[in-house]
Amino acid sequence: LGDGVKKVTESEAKNKDIARKSIVAKVPVKAGEVFTEENITVKRPGNGISPMRWYEVLGQVAKRDFSLDELIEL
Repeated sequence: LGDGVKKVTESEAKNKDIARKSIVAKVPVKAGEVFTEENITVKRPGNGISPMRWYEVLGQVAKRDFSLDELIEL
């Protein structure tokens, strides 16, 4: 059955952003604050920085203010 080639189906593609998660502000973060486990978390949707980059984000300094649940940018 099938052609043996794995590829994303149409229904999977539609749900991609919904199913993926992003790093967001757990609390309001001020410019100049360091990102820590206390001020960032992971939530849906997945159109921001992937949680796979969690340890890259930790320790970085916020370049601007971030509000609660706002997608983190480096």
